[in-house]
Amino acid sequence: MAKARAKPQEKQKQTKKVENHGERKLTEAQIAVHWKEEEYFQPSAKFIGQANLIDPAMVEKFSEKHFPECFREYAELLHWDQYWHTTLDTSEPPFWKWFVGGKLNACYNCVDRHLEKHKNKAALIFVPEPELESATVITYQELYRRVNEVAAMLRDFAKLKTGDRVTIHMPMIPELPITMLACARLGVVHSVVFGGFSGEACGMRAADSGSRVLIYADGYFRNGKWVDHKGSADIAVQTAEKEGQHIDKVLVWRRHSGKYNSESPMIMKRDYFVDEILKDYRGHIVEPVSMDAEAPLFLMYTSGTTGKPKGCQHRTGGYLAYVTGTSQYYQDIHPSDVYWCMADIGWITGHSYIVYGPMALAATSVLYEGVPQFPDAGRPWRIAERLDVNIFHTSPTAIRMLRKAGGDEPKKYNYHFKHMTTVGEPIEPEVWKWYHQVVGKGEAVIVDTWWQTETGGFLCTTKPALDPMKPGSAGPAALGIYPVIWDENGNEVTAGSGNAGNICIRNPWPGIMQTIWGDPQRFVNQYYKKYNKHPHSKDWRDWPYYAADGAVLPADGYYRILGRVDDVINVAGHRLGTKELESACLTISEIAEAAVVPVVDEVKGRVPEVYVSLKPGIPPSKAVQDKIMSTIETMIGKIARPKKIHMVPDMPKTRSGKIMRRVLAAISNNLDTGDITTLANPDIVAQIRELVQGRGVGPLKDGPEDIKRFGEET
Repeated sequence: MAKARAKPQEKQKQTKKVENHGERKLTEAQIAVHWKEEEYFQPSAKFIGQANLIDPAMVEKFSEKHFPECFREYAELLHWDQYWHTTLDTSEPPFWKWFVGGKLNACYNCVDRHLEKHKNKAALIFVPEPELESATVITYQELYRRVNEVAAMLRDFAKLKTGDRVTIHMPMIPELPITMLACARLGVVHSVVFGGFSGEACGMRAADSGSRVLIYADGYFRNGKWVDHKGSADIAVQTAEKEGQHIDKVLVWRRHSGKYNSESPMIMKRDYFVDEILKDYRGHIVEPVSMDAEAPLFLMYTSGTTGKPKGCQHRTGGYLAYVTGTSQYYQDIHPSDVYWCMADIGWITGHSYIVYGPMALAATSVLYEGVPQFPDAGRPWRIAERLDVNIFHTSPTAIRMLRKAGGDEPKKYNYHFKHMTTVGEPIEPEVWKWYHQVVGKGEAVIVDTWWQTETGGFLCTTKPALDPMKPGSAGPAALGIYPVIWDENGNEVTAGSGNAGNICIRNPWPGIMQTIWGDPQRFVNQYYKKYNKHPHSKDWRDWPYYAADGAVLPADGYYRILGRVDDVINVAGHRLGTKELESACLTISEIAEAAVVPVVDEVKGRVPEVYVSLKPGIPPSKAVQDKIMSTIETMIGKIARPKKIHMVPDMPKTRSGKIMRRVLAAISNNLDTGDITTLANPDIVAQIRELVQGRGVGPLKDGPEDIKRFGEET
């Protein structure tokens, strides 16, 4: 890979030594890495014998000399109404155009084309959270009928047409993917808001996208309780109106057909029950609209806690090709598999790897309504056993939660996964090993994937039948992806150097977002400006994608992602990745979860502070604190000594289970924690504040920007 040349003054600045750690000289521009390299785990012969990706020649086929035509391999997995004439148009960088001239429909590719061979096969299996409520199986034939009826209703009753936007704020019930596919059938751009977000968050997104129709559910089950969701719709409408966007209609799906379970009254001539309206559209068939490959398919708003929400706009052709190809080759999905991605469809993982990718391959996809540990930590494994799930896909957050709640539970159930995925954040090696040995029973291959909302699909991952697995490392670049690691000054951090920097992708790929909805300059500034040396160039090589994640590349070519660059603590010029400190904590047997945050220090600028929650039945003790301190010193060094270690009953978490480090950083620095209403457990914040600061704490202060925004999702 070509080295980017730094300016002379930057070179001079870069040579300043700030820390000599062992044999490595670190500069201000680098992130220190102390993680030891892990052993390899090999895929089984049984898995290799049935895998989709077994030909090593595919690596050469997707090499840079074959770019961009290599991505025909993915596009040709789809049905095209009209073939494309240009694979990649780079005439307006970085606004790339993929499969130009091609026409297709995403809904047709995910539903209609499977009817000839798979019409009586399960497309979706819905598992309600109440365990006594039976699962619902929707075949591809039934899905085809239901999607058509909803599309007819959206077109004729809601008056939605191709190019309109619609905001969908729904939980994990089958009506959510049905509604998405109905929108795609019409060429209506859907914007799905995670069900756990507030009505205000939904209204802001509806206003930004210019949606005049909201689609809701009356409620859903979560953690053994009924959640009244319809009340959020009223707040969303009010919020959108304040932002200047009028909402014409609110369409409400009832969780139990014919029975309304919300205390929020239906508003005359605004709110309508979908199941009642659909009676007028029974049996209606809507021809799928043939869409330009570059037509937007959906908006996915990132969940940053400050500033205007950012609508990532994804195209129809390139996105669908990329998620289909990566589902086939990395998820190893065959039509005969039962596949369960335990993410929420309200996130990009759910769009790419529950709905569009797997369904384009005629998969059977499991949808689970509730939380994985309800009513106990054995629930996921009972579902897997009952439905004979053989591909399992979840996040390190969920894996840590299940390990904490019932580390031996998987051993009690007779299920067998051939393949498991981890996604969403780096996974600590100790947690990876539990996932492999206990959840996967030593049989399943694991792909530890790195990618983002903006990227549409996987960027780094092992090829499950071809590459050995390495705990804690995402693996090599995905096919057709050419990464590079640069420091802050644009100098390449070479493989095997032991240093880390900012991971970037040097080339475009079909899954990359088109733009930020309504804000193209923000798109350029945020993702391309940092390392773009020639802003007038039309050569894609001059437009690397800046991911804002730190990474290190050992000599074996397996990328280890260190987390967001914002989550780096600069201790006396020594840049420490918080994920590494958290991973060190999780090697201690008593600890279930760990979070590390920066605290202002007069001498060192910033120092780390550690929060841990202990496994059930283990009381807080000085012995555990001492073990944490000595482990961090041994594994990383005295530079990483935490200022304090707090043992807390639980971590403040989002509804998707992510630890909100921003809140912990605010508590440690005596700052305002900001809006905590969207947390799954807001009551824990006051408990932690009292534990850390004591009673009667003085007035909150205004802190530095890097602390205030620490640990935010982008």
